Amino acid sequence: MNSDRILRMRDLGDPEFTVEKGILGRLGEHPRIVRLLGSRTKFPPGLLFAEASHGNLQLFLHKYGKEMTHSLRRKFFRQAIESIAFIHSKGVIHSDLRPDNFLVHGTWPGSLDLWLCDFGGSVCAELNLDGHQLPDSGFYDPNAPFESSEVVDIFSLGSVLYTIVTGHWPFRATTGHFDFYGNEREEYEAHVDSRFAKGIFPDVEGLFGGEIMLSCWTYKFSNAAEIIARADQLTMDL
Repeated sequence: MNSDRILRMRDLGDPEFTVEKGILGRLGEHPRIVRLLGSRTKFPPGLLFAEASHGNLQLFLHKYGKEMTHSLRRKFFRQAIESIAFIHSKGVIHSDLRPDNFLVHGTWPGSLDLWLCDFGGSVCAELNLDGHQLPDSGFYDPNAPFESSEVVDIFSLGSVLYTIVTGHWPFRATTGHFDFYGNEREEYEAHVDSRFAKGIFPDVEGLFGGEIMLSCWTYKFSNAAEIIARADQLTMDL
């Protein structure tokens, strides 16, 4: 296998294989979407993707967060919004937006871009595809109906944008992995779910794009195109 390819192993009978392959086929090539290069039926089976040079956004923020320039954070902020606006325009709901599901590709520090990835849990009603996935705590409104929708993605996007700008998840101090042997993850999930359920969100005053984040969390946007328009205005105001 070429070094610029990565195999995501999936059993050919796994529903996620069918969902992800079908949805990526619908999306086609786009600068904000990971490239599907093909599939592999012989062992080990799976989908072949273009490999991102710097891994996922979660790991990138943890490794390079202190070195990231404001301009790079603003670029990633915009590109995250672009990716969601594009997939929604194609009738696709990601349904599991979080920093792990964005890839960082390019040359550090000069030219880096985001690719949205991992569509195994996504939904496309027109193709009758449903990965039956919902976002993790911190990226999901516990008051929301238990179903995928564009507004679920938009709420999650607010938390992704917050993480890009601040370097950490909502109501968490780091982007690092949770302690595997402790109760850190369970404690975080209980805490953030409790805050979100009460309509309490992180303080975004003074943050780049803070008003956009809060508007995502409080359902002020009815679609991702409105977020693009607001981001355009934000750039003009700089």
